[in-house]
Amino acid sequence: MNKKNLEKNDLNLHALFIGDKAENGQLYKEMLINLVDEHLGWRQNYMPQDRPVITPQEKNSEKYIKTVNHMNEVMNEISARMRTYSIPWHTAGRYWGHMNTETLMPSILAYNFAMLWNGNNVAYESSPATSQMEEEVGYEFADLMSYKNGWGHIVADGSLANLEGLWYARNIKSLPLAMKEVAPELVEGKSEWELLNMPTKEIVDLTEKAGEKFDDIKSNSARSGRNLRKLGKWLVPQTKHYSWLKSADIIGIGLDQVVSVPVDDSYRMDIDELEKIVRQLASDDIPILGVVGVVGSTEEGAIDSIDKIVNLREKLMMEGIYYYIHVDAAYGGYGRSIFLDEDNEFIPYENLEEVHKEYGVFTENKKYITKEVYDAYKAIELTESVTIDPHKMGYIPYSAGGIVIKDIRMREVISYFATYVFEKGAEVPALLGAYILEGSKAGATAVAVWAAHHVLPLNISGYGKLIGASIEGALRFYDFLNQQSFKVGDKEIEVHSLVRPDFNMVDYVFKEKGNNDLVEMNKLNHAFYEQASYVAENIYNNEFITSHTDFAISDYGNSPLKFVEDLGFSEEEWYRAGKVTILRAAVLTPYMNEQENFEKYVPKIQAAMQDKLRNL
Repeated sequence: MNKKNLEKNDLNLHALFIGDKAENGQLYKEMLINLVDEHLGWRQNYMPQDRPVITPQEKNSEKYIKTVNHMNEVMNEISARMRTYSIPWHTAGRYWGHMNTETLMPSILAYNFAMLWNGNNVAYESSPATSQMEEEVGYEFADLMSYKNGWGHIVADGSLANLEGLWYARNIKSLPLAMKEVAPELVEGKSEWELLNMPTKEIVDLTEKAGEKFDDIKSNSARSGRNLRKLGKWLVPQTKHYSWLKSADIIGIGLDQVVSVPVDDSYRMDIDELEKIVRQLASDDIPILGVVGVVGSTEEGAIDSIDKIVNLREKLMMEGIYYYIHVDAAYGGYGRSIFLDEDNEFIPYENLEEVHKEYGVFTENKKYITKEVYDAYKAIELTESVTIDPHKMGYIPYSAGGIVIKDIRMREVISYFATYVFEKGAEVPALLGAYILEGSKAGATAVAVWAAHHVLPLNISGYGKLIGASIEGALRFYDFLNQQSFKVGDKEIEVHSLVRPDFNMVDYVFKEKGNNDLVEMNKLNHAFYEQASYVAENIYNNEFITSHTDFAISDYGNSPLKFVEDLGFSEEEWYRAGKVTILRAAVLTPYMNEQENFEKYVPKIQAAMQDKLRNL
């Protein structure tokens, strides 16, 4: 990645967004017009000896004018629909809901511009410029995760990246069984159990020794459809994204092979429970295909203890048990930038507050990052693969997901080559499509991500500041909620937050003081959501917008029980209700980190909450 051009305290985040009130709207228009003019000039200057095919006479014709007018009518209809039904996620302090936010102006501009060139990043001959940018982005992803020999690429979203992660794990873990058939000398003397518990690096090293036999080994691996059930279980926390079930279905290992690991009352994977499950399965001669750790769960923003998942693997390796580790950091992956210095070295924890102060990451000198979260992010470099979504905490327009692998050699285990697309003997980026799940895809996405990474480096000097703004804003909202109660007639409505956020997701509930009926509290919070969500009758009159979710026993087991009991409900009441309805705010706004800005919205938020509760 290119080094930044700004000094460490010269970066102004507010210059990078169009703005809550389009404060930078004119700047956006000027820059966009300049880029469009560049493209139009390129068209005009290419082969200037060629005469225009659309003539002035045709442009003055009745049919031409009618077609243009019809096109304007369609655009007007689109404009009306977008203005009427769109969610004002750009607002500084009104939107406290789903994972939508202001997107970076340089990324929007880059996407707008690159769309004009219509690159297809899987066919290099149609996208040399944008494919090169995607290759660079992939290596930037690897640097962000401290993968020294890593590689990555852009996908449509986190679901596809998760599918690729499972694809890697499935194929890699199946290779030793195929080697036993095709090149037994590579795994001589190993039992089937040992073959199914070989470390990833050892397997990948053997693929290089296989030489000309490697293609036959791949043909006899899991891609043949054989031995799928032998590979074992895929362990995910209860906070898993629903895409993991779809991935297991599509990839062929089956839903029966997916095992949910309980989470603790901080909504992180319970490592003791993980060890119990692994040992029980091993005692039944069932291997572990892999374990997923979540960095930024979509419901709670929880950061699983990746370090403890890795440490457990190290311990179990001494007993002949090994599992692949994939980190689902679709939401929280960019958060790793807050820990990297300008040389992409992980900052020691004891120096973190001082470095954050030096770079102005937070507006106040507080202990925002816990040691548990720090250790989790640090350990990502010891895992095999990571999902990361630029269209979440990268503040980049949809659709931009991403996946990164620890060892570039791993990509060979999933590769396919289409002769009409890939030139034999070529290198990536010309061969990008050979190593990914998707077919044709937009080069504009790659340009949008590349632009963001080069305006905001993936370390403390760039994205670290943007991530810091989000975390600080979330903790301001968390502290604010804990101080609130509302008088509605003769009722007092209290606000209770779920947990101190690991990242920037703030979950909370409204509870009528003295209420012992959990079902009634759930109804209250769902009714509030209906007043404060996109389903409200007039979104433009909605002065506070939020999201919601249900923590149900079927998904979460009893991990929410402590929270429910702290609210004053009995265990019996928890089992009767079977769930707790939670209001959920993904605080991505880059504006609410500053105390002055936040305090301007405090009375507005209080008044909006009061009105909605009164309406109920």
